[in-house]
Amino acid sequence: MSRLNTPSPDDVTAGARGILDNIGAQLGFVPNMFKTIASNPTVLDAVVTLQGTMSRVLDAKTRDTIALAVSQANGCDYCLAMHTYVSSELGGMSSDDIDLAQAGSSVDPKRAAVARFAQQVVESRGRVSDADLAAVRGAGYTDPEILAIVTVAVRALLTNFINNVNQTDIDIPAASSVSTPS
Repeated sequence: MSRLNTPSPDDVTAGARGILDNIGAQLGFVPNMFKTIASNPTVLDAVVTLQGTMSRVLDAKTRDTIALAVSQANGCDYCLAMHTYVSSELGGMSSDDIDLAQAGSSVDPKRAAVARFAQQVVESRGRVSDADLAAVRGAGYTDPEILAIVTVAVRALLTNFINNVNQTDIDIPAASSVSTPS
């Protein structure tokens, strides 16, 4: 059961309600995480703005791979369910690739390197080794792209932390032909 209060729709500000309506239009439903964050419109705006900004870096499958790898490394069941759903239903990732991303890999060698690197960023609290940097560079990522990888990882950590603190009730529809994390 969620531990933070979720405001009723009547108690959400007009600005937050507009953001929730946009999320609902994109996903087909408004996830519990966003409903809870709407209790603080500034935080809701910050989370949604960061997500929107980061959608302009790297390709969608790479961002989804990072989110899955980070959410697994950080033990966020809610985010694993959400990113599994989004990766499958909206991102076109296969069940195998989703499972591999959670394990820090991918069917694509370049994305496998980014998944491993993102998990290293989380597990080392950003203190990655020279070998970790060399591996991600060796896969073809430039330093500006490495900055994007770290930022996408931190964006995933932000929502992981919110959902782990809240113990957000999982309300994500089951993804087609993708095993949902337990």
